[in-house]
Amino acid sequence: MRLEAITWERLTDTLADRLADLEPQDGSSWPRAAFDGAPASRPGDLARQVGEALRLRGRPSLVVGTEGFLRPASVRLEYGHEDVEAYYSGWFDTNALWREVFGPLEAGGTGRVLPDLWDPHADRATRTPYVQLPPGAVLLLHGPLLLGHWFPFDLTVHIRLSPGALRRRTPETEHWTLPAFDRYETETGPTTAADVVVRADDPRHPAWNG
Repeated sequence: MRLEAITWERLTDTLADRLADLEPQDGSSWPRAAFDGAPASRPGDLARQVGEALRLRGRPSLVVGTEGFLRPASVRLEYGHEDVEAYYSGWFDTNALWREVFGPLEAGGTGRVLPDLWDPHADRATRTPYVQLPPGAVLLLHGPLLLGHWFPFDLTVHIRLSPGALRRRTPETEHWTLPAFDRYETETGPTTAADVVVRADDPRHPAWNG
């Protein structure tokens, strides 16, 4: 894949322009974008920057992080604190994301979205109120391992780190998760599956596939 240098500012503006003009193919009134990447790639930063750029363009948006949809610790850690299989396929409550985020944004949906469900630090429900998204508002969902669940995204952005960069930028206490990202590369192929690929080995000098 050929990549070219780009600044984060230009990338943010380009993605915001694309989302502002995007018409969902399934008849939904709400464009839905994925910002996929390992925690070390900080996909939430780009999602929030794009959300701000959309605001300046007069388009409302909602930034949602999958860390707000972690399963309870009793389920997530059933097989231990460092179980790679559980992290890969069982840490995030995909059913809740379908029910509380994607379902309301289907064609003919209510637009009433729950921004988060579970506080992993307190290990209890967040009790965050629902948000009513007007037609045309953009969902910006960020988190790891997003592209293997058939979520109905209209635009997918994958922030890629090489294996070496991923290891260097991941805290040592989280190195046990690295095999999950190797498996994700093999089984899902996010650099092929995503509409937009951003290489961020050096966060000061990103590059993208245009």
